[in-house]
Amino acid sequence: MVVVTGGSQGIGAAVAERFSAALPGVRLALVARDRERLEKVADRCVALGAQTLCVAADLVDAVQVERMAARVQAQFGGVDVLVNNAGRWRGGAAHEMSVGDFVRTLEENLVSMFAVTRAFLPGMLSRQRGDLFFMSSTSGLEGLANNAAYCAAKHGVAGLAKAVRAETADQGIRVCCIYPGATDTPTWDGSDVDRATLMAADDVAQLVVDSHRQSIRAMVEELVVRPTGRR
Repeated sequence: MVVVTGGSQGIGAAVAERFSAALPGVRLALVARDRERLEKVADRCVALGAQTLCVAADLVDAVQVERMAARVQAQFGGVDVLVNNAGRWRGGAAHEMSVGDFVRTLEENLVSMFAVTRAFLPGMLSRQRGDLFFMSSTSGLEGLANNAAYCAAKHGVAGLAKAVRAETADQGIRVCCIYPGATDTPTWDGSDVDRATLMAADDVAQLVVDSHRQSIRAMVEELVVRPTGRR
């Protein structure tokens, strides 16, 4: 059973479709704020053989996270794979961004991942198995000008993944943190970036599925993937 947050578009949608194609009959829960977009992704996954559940939720709201997790587990049971992918880019220099926007960026990209992990991890621990994926960014490996909040949040995601891995490694849980570079997603809508030079979301999604399909004797801890710039 697979849960994908931020599953309505971009990398999340690509991950959902890749799991649907790779694991026929997979039970797949898609989570995001936009139900209409979720349902379009779900339709594509069903066509690939998946059983789907769409849950519209704002993952910044801890109450909505708990309700979402309860609904998923009531319908599909225990979670085997959790892909923590939901997030939002907010640019801004440190001296120009408001404290409120900085906090909101941390909530959307880091606190929400903690809340979702907290909701599903106990079930994994009770069964002594499960794969956790945290979608960071190459912004979680370096500092970029005019990206103070986003870099802070994505560095935090990396730290969260490392801490959860240390806490659970001897309990059958595998934790992988992924650091994608510039990827062709709706984040770039309206920009003047040449999107032909960006990675496809499907390239990142394939790494998630391949990591999950590793032997239980192996754990992929971190993956850094960057665009080559080639068309």
